[in-house]
Amino acid sequence: MFRFIVRRLLQLIPTLFGLSILLFIWLRRLPGGPETAILGERGTPEMRAAIRRNLGLDEPILVQYGRFIRRMIRLDLGTSTSTKREVTTEFLQRFPGTVELTVMAMIIAIGVGIPLGYLAARRRGRLLDHLSVGGSLIGICIPVFFLAYMLKAIFAENLGWFPSSGRQDPTIEATRITNFFVLDGLMTREWDAAADALWHLVLPGLALASIPLAIIVRITRASVLEVLGEDFVRTAEAKGLTENVVRRRHVLRNAMLPVATSIGLLAGGLLSGAVLTETVFAFSGIGAFVAESISQRDYPVLMGFILIIAVVYVLVNLIVDLSYSLIDPRVRVR
Repeated sequence: MFRFIVRRLLQLIPTLFGLSILLFIWLRRLPGGPETAILGERGTPEMRAAIRRNLGLDEPILVQYGRFIRRMIRLDLGTSTSTKREVTTEFLQRFPGTVELTVMAMIIAIGVGIPLGYLAARRRGRLLDHLSVGGSLIGICIPVFFLAYMLKAIFAENLGWFPSSGRQDPTIEATRITNFFVLDGLMTREWDAAADALWHLVLPGLALASIPLAIIVRITRASVLEVLGEDFVRTAEAKGLTENVVRRRHVLRNAMLPVATSIGLLAGGLLSGAVLTETVFAFSGIGAFVAESISQRDYPVLMGFILIIAVVYVLVNLIVDLSYSLIDPRVRVR
């Protein structure tokens, strides 16, 4: 187990190194160069030359890359050209919102997708199986922004069951500790603040969970069907083991391996794909912030977004790889 963890951690080094090279090249290939991103189109040649000297762009490329690596290690991502604040500060303020939304979406997708996929496989060819397969196809085909608008129009604006925008009711006096609104409410025992923040997550969480839910249902169904046809399952049933024991020890545990892999990929994708959902619900996460930065050509924010999301994506998949030791005993034996 220890060697498995060390091997996975060592694999992060070339991944992050390759990411740093791609980011460094991207910054040097911006339209007009980084100086144009900072000064805009109206910068004079003298101002551009001064910016290049201040940024060290007139030095050898290896020296520039070394300085770039040191800045990334210190999380010095520069200053936003639109807000005039440090990019790290902006992300630390908004990133918790996106994490909360992603967690809510994954809870919905996993909590509904795995049981539904298992039941569809156990009732193959019946009504529940057909409904789950058809529903998963619809979930994959419907664009997230369209579903978000539909949920907002029906359940927030027409029925008034849920809030239509924001992370929390601004009239609630809530204590901020971590900027995770639900967690802060639980830590300070401000139950009304925690409940309101959780209520604000329902509609955007449903919209964001639509595609992961559909994928998890189909992968779980296919994996369970494959495992049900294995010899060791028929042997366990022939020995007279109860259905619960067969399901828990033999079917689900072996069927969860491909599902766990897909969950890691989907969770990382949700962190980078929440832009449209956050924009529709005016949710103050990094998605809405990045959408504004794209229109304003705020390149330091875009660079920080790529870096942070890539690192989080790698770490999420590392956690999924490590979870294999809890699902597959063969990893633990090795």
